[in-house]
Amino acid sequence: MPAPPRNGERRTKKGFNPKARTDRAQQAGQDQDDSDDEVMMAAAQKANFEAAEGKAKAAVHKATGNTFFASSNWAGAVQSFSEAIQCDPTDHVFFSNRSASYLNLGKTNEAVADAKECVKLSPAWAKGYSRLGAALWKEGKLADAKQAYSEGLKLEPTNAVIKQGLREVIEALVGGGDKSSEPATAAPASKDVVPPSADVETTPAPVEDGPPVLGIDLGTTYSCVAVFMDGEVQVLADDEGRRTVPSYVAFNSGTGERLIGERAKAQASKNIDNTFFDVKRILGQKMSDEAVQKEAKRLPFKIIAGDNGQPLIQAEVNGKPRKLAPEEISAAVLGEMKRIAEARLGRTDLTKAVITVPAYFNDAQRKATQAAGAIAGLEVLRVINEPTAAALAYGLDEKGQAAQKGKGSNILIFDLGGGTFDVTVLRIEEGIFEVKATGGDTRLGGEDFDATVATHIIAELKKVHKLDVSGDAQKKSRVKAAVEKAKRALSSNEVTKVEIALDGEEYAIDLTRAKFEALNAEFFDRTLATVKKVLNDSKLKPTEIDEVVLVGGSTRIPKIQSMLREYMQVETLCKSVNPDEAVAYGAAVQGAILSGCRHPACSALLLVDVTPLSLGIETQGSNMSIIIPRNSQIPCTRSSIFTTTEDYQTGLEVKVFEGERPCTNSNHLLGDFHVSGIERAKREVPQIQVMFALDANGVLNVTASDLTTKVTASCQIGGACKGLSKEEIEKMLSEAAQYAAEDELFRRKLELKNQLEHIAYASSEADRDEILVWLEGRGMADMTVEQLEAKLKVLGYEPKA
Repeated sequence: MPAPPRNGERRTKKGFNPKARTDRAQQAGQDQDDSDDEVMMAAAQKANFEAAEGKAKAAVHKATGNTFFASSNWAGAVQSFSEAIQCDPTDHVFFSNRSASYLNLGKTNEAVADAKECVKLSPAWAKGYSRLGAALWKEGKLADAKQAYSEGLKLEPTNAVIKQGLREVIEALVGGGDKSSEPATAAPASKDVVPPSADVETTPAPVEDGPPVLGIDLGTTYSCVAVFMDGEVQVLADDEGRRTVPSYVAFNSGTGERLIGERAKAQASKNIDNTFFDVKRILGQKMSDEAVQKEAKRLPFKIIAGDNGQPLIQAEVNGKPRKLAPEEISAAVLGEMKRIAEARLGRTDLTKAVITVPAYFNDAQRKATQAAGAIAGLEVLRVINEPTAAALAYGLDEKGQAAQKGKGSNILIFDLGGGTFDVTVLRIEEGIFEVKATGGDTRLGGEDFDATVATHIIAELKKVHKLDVSGDAQKKSRVKAAVEKAKRALSSNEVTKVEIALDGEEYAIDLTRAKFEALNAEFFDRTLATVKKVLNDSKLKPTEIDEVVLVGGSTRIPKIQSMLREYMQVETLCKSVNPDEAVAYGAAVQGAILSGCRHPACSALLLVDVTPLSLGIETQGSNMSIIIPRNSQIPCTRSSIFTTTEDYQTGLEVKVFEGERPCTNSNHLLGDFHVSGIERAKREVPQIQVMFALDANGVLNVTASDLTTKVTASCQIGGACKGLSKEEIEKMLSEAAQYAAEDELFRRKLELKNQLEHIAYASSEADRDEILVWLEGRGMADMTVEQLEAKLKVLGYEPKA
């Protein structure tokens, strides 16, 4: 197994211990000491590699900066070009590009400084002088600008942009040196201010009007969809006017209909085995995980292990047993969000989305969310963290915009929803949303509060009314629904009643706010502990936080609010954003940014997120060797050099983990892969470079390379359990389309049936009875659209379109 390389003194850090394959059959010759030449060669090789790696990273940041610039996101361009410069400070083009970005932001001092550095690095590059001329002109130094343009023209006499700049600056000087006039080369429409590629200058083309990108908050208990249109975010309501939809999916065994949202939740207690909810808590995980085992015991429907160790949901669809992946249930909810948006906007071309996930979701859970989007027929442009999306919503709020106009603000997002909990600290300044630290719990939310109180109510029913419902799933479901209603009432009342109808009897049990708080004190304390940890990670004190923003329905609980006010030492908490809609709102904003929207409301925004958990590999002695520390900004690329632990080792296994414990046994295994054909040499001689590339969605790619033999192995980490294959996703997509067609068919039959019933009740008694008997003799599953339309025509009516 590899260990860190020897360079002078042997490092004490334990080595890479991937259960190595060794080949000792042909150990020839005697052991030889490492020579000075070998050490120098290794050092030079490492330096060359690091330089090449820096240039590769810089190129990625440059491309991102060009994209931001093309969409007039000057702040984003500055950030990306700055990252490129940090990776490779020797490239003059990066300074040139950043100079143009600064100029568009009105930061002339910075623009001039970068242009001068560009000229210093590449004095023979004409465009650098053009950049300098434009920046100096904007600063009001016309004579200096003329000199810069003149120097550029000497190097490239045919450059039309430089000629134009020189001509205009001379005209300005002749006209009296009007400092308010600006160079044509400083205007956004001019080719000269567009960041150049290696050979070509491009002007950003106007963005054509296209379909909006859906911003979807895929919640554990409720989901929400929004779009950015006509310069504002619109949160979209379903057919009944509800702007949040229960994340419930059910199959009606009688009619074969698939129910989603409120209709599925309303019949849950009567269809307990075939109504599915809270699947977000098992998404992208292994059935063997302790947390999944607990969920399997808590949830009323059956969860079993699949062939690859993933949890599957046992369902009955059209009278036949089916095993559904959690991704399929989530896809049904996402599909409903898509349907709602298309219905409200009168469009059928909404195929792109930004979907939110808890900040503490791991790689496998994020990939599973992307897969759910694909099954729903959506192109998932980005998976972003829920509290970060909420911060974007806050940033577009009037109060948030006011905060940005000053010295900037430190914001704490407290996101407590139905099933997950996140805390994130951000710095918002001049349109840049920089996440400082994040933390949370993917199994803490309103559902847990409800479960605790429901257990108490079930005990009270047995104690006071001698009624034991603990073994009856349907009755427990009714208790849970009653508790959820009572919990909402306690947000504005000190006492309420939990009212339940069981076996034809009405039961009412008193529940006080104090009792509710006592039952859930442990959960409340856990939320505050997370706040303390995130503040510590961000190196900020409570008094250094300018605003505490509440997100998620569970933040309406008075105890949560009072605890936060006391600890954060504030009189009021920010409630200017809708806690139920803020996440979808922010996702819609991010969707607009990614689509190239050039509206002022979003074109100047830049989101800089972080990874919530450390990522690394297992080294000798089950040691966790961290490559990407938690709270590192993403996207990012990091690498480390390792070596072997045995003589003449020819292969190794790379195990990738996430977590904060020093021993990998206590961390979460993401995946592993094998590297063969490494340099056959004595232990600690080979150099194995392991590179982690974490993209903007939080999905990890790992590459291991031998720097001598150049052999490389890599993988995209799919989590501890096998993710869905492309074929599986395509199969589920086909089935989802089939369900959608069946849903539409059922809706059409229901419309025609309702039309017949309306006609019946408006007809004579004889005709009414005939129509109703005809309908009653045919179940919805057996009736066809053709039969219903034919019946209407016989009665002299045209079927409604």
